[in-house]
Amino acid sequence: MRKIAIGILIVLLYCFPFVYFSMYLDFASGSMLGYLFMIAITSLLAFFGKIFSNSTSLIIGNILSVIISFYFIGEMMGNERWGFYFKPLTPYQLLTWVSFLNLIPQFFALRLAVRHKKRNK
Repeated sequence: MRKIAIGILIVLLYCFPFVYFSMYLDFASGSMLGYLFMIAITSLLAFFGKIFSNSTSLIIGNILSVIISFYFIGEMMGNERWGFYFKPLTPYQLLTWVSFLNLIPQFFALRLAVRHKKRNK
């Protein structure tokens, strides 16, 4: 029961639109800190998700985060500057690339969690 509850919590935490938030901070203030925030938080979620739950919640959480980010990016498409800010990519292409690249540090966090679990057995 504990693993299921933690898995649900991990999925709920992943429901934050990390990529949209990062892109919005970049657009609004020119700050790349949103991308750093996204990498740090999702890596921590992946690490603790693997230690206390299973990988299924991480997969579902990542998919939901991308879907929610996709929705919010669509809402911003009415702003003409938003559509041209991320040239040569469109906002949807950047969403795809950033979402894919964000999986890399999460993969390393998962490997670190597996090593941590093995060491503490």
